[in-house]
Parts: sequence; C-alpha cells; structure tokens
Amino acid sequence: MASVMVGVIGGTGLGEALGALGGGEAVEVETPFGRPSGPITVTEVGGVPVALLSRHGDGHLHSPSRVPYRANIFALKKLGVTHILASGAVGSLREELAPRTLVIPDQIIDKTFRRPGTFYDELAVHVELASPFCTQLRNVLVRGGTGLSTRVHQGGTYVCMEGPQFSTRAESELHRAWGASLIGMTAMPEAKLAREAEICYALVALPTDYDCWRQYPAHLDQAKVIEEILGNVKVATQNALELIRRTIPQVPALAEKGCPCQSALALAIWSDRAKLPEDVKEKLRPLLGKYL
Repeated sequence: MASVMVGVIGGTGLGEALGALGGGEAVEVETPFGRPSGPITVTEVGGVPVALLSRHGDGHLHSPSRVPYRANIFALKKLGVTHILASGAVGSLREELAPRTLVIPDQIIDKTFRRPGTFYDELAVHVELASPFCTQLRNVLVRGGTGLSTRVHQGGTYVCMEGPQFSTRAESELHRAWGASLIGMTAMPEAKLAREAEICYALVALPTDYDCWRQYPAHLDQAKVIEEILGNVKVATQNALELIRRTIPQVPALAEKGCPCQSALALAIWSDRAKLPEDVKEKLRPLLGKYL
C-alpha cells in the first residue's frame, strides 16, 4: 500500500477545535513561500498519520485575504501529506442547504483577486481544474456522512469571494442567479494550490447562515443574529469534526486505486525543464522533484 498522510485544514470554528482529533507533536515547517499559518500538529487518527493545520492561525489572526495559502500547502506537501480534508464556514445560497448541515461541494467560482494563486511564478505550469475537488475524496466524505446526526449534502458550487466584507444583497442575488450554492472566502487558491502540489483535496463546507439574500425576521436585532450564527458555527463544527474523524480511516484505501490528482503535473509543465535555473529547481523540488 502506498504511503498515505491526511492533512486536515481547519477553518472558522474547526481551526480552534482541531485538538479534539487527537494530541500530537507540533512542528514548524519552513517554506520558500514564508511560514505557514502556524505550527502543524502531526498525530494519528484511526492509525492513519495526520497533519493538523489551523488556516487562520492561533487566535484567528489571518483574514481570508492574508492566509499564507502557498506556505500552508507547501508545508503539508513537505511533510508528506497526500490527501487534504479542509473545512470552512460558508453562507448558504439555497433554502435546502440549512445552517448546521454540511455540504461537500464539487465546483468553485473564483472571485478572488488579491492572493498569489500559483507556486510556479518562474515557469509555465497549467494544471487541469475542471473538477477542482478530488472526486474520490469527496465520495469518501459523502459515505462517511451515512448515519451522521446531521444531513450531508452532496455537490454544489462554492463562490469564493475576496472579502473580508460580506456580500451586498445584489451580489448575493447574483450568485444565486449563477446557480451557486455556497458563498465563502477561503477555498481559493487553496484548492488550486493543492492540485498544483498533486494532493487530493476535498472540502467540508459548514453553512452558518443564509447570506443576505434571505432576510432575518424584523424582530431579531443584530446581536441576536450574531448569537444565532455563532451557535450554528459551534454545532456545525462538531458535525464536521465527526465527519472528518469517520473519513480519515477510509482514506488509505484510495491509495491502492490511484488518482489523477496525484499526477496532475505530468502534462502540465510547459516550460523547457533543461532551461530552469538550478535555484528554481531546488526551491520547487518538493513539488516537481519527480519531473526534474
């Protein structure tokens, strides 16, 4: 069986709750793209090696636009991570995707514009991204949701906006008109970078509210609205933790099947490798080593 290590990237709520998956050793990882959001905790869940990373860092100090996405994914790759189970709080754009349920999206619309979106600034690399989330890993998550205390929705389009402000009502209605299901701020460029690193990547989305297309009752003041959303985050976080805990032991079986995500660079490197400077080769060796 091929070596498997699961990276778990915790978003809002889950980032602070990752310790519930198990204790372990906190390691600092240096990368050519700076430091990750924080130390990465290496542990085991169900006998499977796991690397835990809080996307927003200790104390939630990194806003979505300032998360060091490249450093995070590079560090996980350097540690040997082969599959990433990520989480993130989102707004629901569909009545049926109720707060406190979970969604395993299958598509993304990327509206970000302030974030470095590739590892390969010094060469031309064009990975396929028609299916931005790993189909095999998504299916394992969906199966892991069988019997869970909340509903796990399969599929849906996630709009990744820049933030940090939330949507205007006109934007929210536009995203609904596009057929999107969820609005969030962190799935991109994370999913793109995972594909560039040949890591299988899937997302557990945690709806906390209905964005602003669906107005709250007039009798609820802002404080009550925030209190309700925070309560939804807490419940959804526990649901997501249980789903991820169930899913991790099922991941090693995927290694026997192989996955296109893990050979995404095979036809994607358009630059003449013989002309790449040695310092660039050395910098990117954890990503490109088998192709150099």
